[in-house]
Amino acid sequence: MTERRFPPLGPPRPARSDQLLYLTDEQLRQGIELMFFAYRDFTADPDRILDAYGYGRAHHRAIHFIKRRPGVTVQGLLDTLRVTKQSLNRVLRQLIDDGMVESRVGREDRRQRNLSLSEKGAALEARLSEAQRARVRRAYSEAGPDAVAGFRRVLERMIDPEARDGVIGFVDGRRRAQG
Repeated sequence: MTERRFPPLGPPRPARSDQLLYLTDEQLRQGIELMFFAYRDFTADPDRILDAYGYGRAHHRAIHFIKRRPGVTVQGLLDTLRVTKQSLNRVLRQLIDDGMVESRVGREDRRQRNLSLSEKGAALEARLSEAQRARVRRAYSEAGPDAVAGFRRVLERMIDPEARDGVIGFVDGRRRAQG
């Protein structure tokens, strides 16, 4: 299969915000399509691993964020993922039944359920994240440090402004995600 090359987004220009206001619809379309293709390939490796367990991307997201926040409450996970309680309960029930996730009664509030990965769940999470780390590591290495910093700024600006500080703090390990 021949690799298709997309036309460049144009010559590199200084990163001045007033110049970015003049992106053409074609450049924006290309960026959006590249994001779709990048996401397709970013999730392809974990999808193959998940399929062997009968899991999907919702399971992957739950496993990822439980790993990042051992002891997270179900409500905390709901707030992070922004999914319905019914959807998350279905995923958690399967992960708990399969021995991937442990659910314990909260110490301060017995109505809360605190979630953590079991040894088996941690092993699955490591396989899933290593596949994605390898892809991101390669892309960052090929793109270079300026592109990495620019890409991060773009991703940060795509997050809803009211949630941005909380998400960035969470990603940087300074605080929990807020919305």
